[in-house]
Amino acid sequence: MCNNYPLLTILIFLPLAGCLLLLPLWGRASLARMVAFVVAVFELALTVWLYASWQGLEKMPTRLPGYLLLEDAPWIPSFGIRYILGLDGISLLMVMLTSFTFCVALAVSWNAIKERAVLFLALMLVMETGIMGVFLSLDLALFYLFWEIMLIPMFFLIGVWGHGRKIYSTIKFFLFTMFGSLLMLLAIIALHLLHAQQSGTATFSLHDLIQTQIPFATQLWLFAAFFLAFAIKFPLFPLHTWLPDAHTDAPTAGSVILAGLLLKTGSYGLIRFGYPLFPQAAEAMTPLFYTLALIGIFYASLIAFAQEDMKRLIAYSSIGHMGYVAIGIASWQPVALSGSILQMANHGVTTGALFCLIGMLDERAHTREIAAFGGLWGKIPLWSFFFLIFSLTSMGLPGLNSFVGEFLILAGTIKQSPLVVVLSFVGIILPLIYMVRLVQEVVFQQERQPLVLMDLNLREISVLVALLVLDVWVGVHPAPLLDMIHLPVQILTGVVP
Repeated sequence: MCNNYPLLTILIFLPLAGCLLLLPLWGRASLARMVAFVVAVFELALTVWLYASWQGLEKMPTRLPGYLLLEDAPWIPSFGIRYILGLDGISLLMVMLTSFTFCVALAVSWNAIKERAVLFLALMLVMETGIMGVFLSLDLALFYLFWEIMLIPMFFLIGVWGHGRKIYSTIKFFLFTMFGSLLMLLAIIALHLLHAQQSGTATFSLHDLIQTQIPFATQLWLFAAFFLAFAIKFPLFPLHTWLPDAHTDAPTAGSVILAGLLLKTGSYGLIRFGYPLFPQAAEAMTPLFYTLALIGIFYASLIAFAQEDMKRLIAYSSIGHMGYVAIGIASWQPVALSGSILQMANHGVTTGALFCLIGMLDERAHTREIAAFGGLWGKIPLWSFFFLIFSLTSMGLPGLNSFVGEFLILAGTIKQSPLVVVLSFVGIILPLIYMVRLVQEVVFQQERQPLVLMDLNLREISVLVALLVLDVWVGVHPAPLLDMIHLPVQILTGVVP
């Protein structure tokens, strides 16, 4: 019955429709915030309902195995472009993460954005539409459209509402992402032409293009273009340099979206498009993928240890944590790939929470320098408690969500690449060093400056409690999410044809 309704279209364009509701509220920021948040909550409610229904949807037949919902309609027939959307367990996890993260980002920016607030809210909703489209598109032309749509609002979020070297960071973000995107566009067009030459049919459909017979040398070039675009978003070493600057100079909501979602579009793109389209080339490049991931883990951790800005430290830690996601994808084994997909969601929750906490502290103290703080446990105990818990999660403490994802990645990779796992395990120790140092100096160290700080308010506590509940739930009982992604992972890795 659900397939008779355009639920996926509603999921994508509901935030965009919310922008229309903001137009009459251009001078009424308080009401506009409420309207935008209500739209985001409705979006979250729809994804939660889909999650609650996924077992029933799984029993309903669809044209593609493993998919819960499909929408397929002609869009630009002369070029073979169709409007194809699909929801399987992997994309369902990602759209749940997206809707939840935008609720968090809107809540933490409630009082932080005072100038051009309605424009800020409209751009946030447009970006949610773009990211939802990335996670649901099964036509490469449609995917590319949403891929570009999601970047435009982030460009303005950093450039208009950022701080520090915001123009420099904005231009750097734009140049890196556009370079990778243009290469991917050329590869998409080349793949389209190759398929049309072989079959006589013009199409951009992912599951039609997968059937294309591509010579190995051509596969390598095309996969390299896709890989570069996704590796920039990931980001993998040495294509990571835009991220610390973007995080440092973005507003708190921008950092939450960057860490929670934009990085995940790169890893999701490799899983959904890169590996299925070019399996032989992907396998050939596995050693390179492992090497870049390992370098990123060690390099980012060492650089994080040297940071004096808390936000920049967490930005570098993101590069290291995403290195484990890269290792799980590179192994392309069911257990490791499941761990990577779960870790994508875990990283979004944990790192998003840390950026929220740093943003809350910055609003009060107007600084993020580690040297400015000390003794916060006695001053703002609620903030310190949440900061300690989420720091422990970032360290991979058992019983919290990051441990589960990293354990599955290493357990699934060890048979294929034991050396990679050994080195990765050594890399796990490094976050312990810089996160313990961060917590020690900010929370427990003797007070350095006589700062007068207010503890968390009810809105902030509500946001952090929601993040903490997810953190502990996945850490203690990850089975429901792993069950949800089990079948699509089996199909992708070839265990289930």
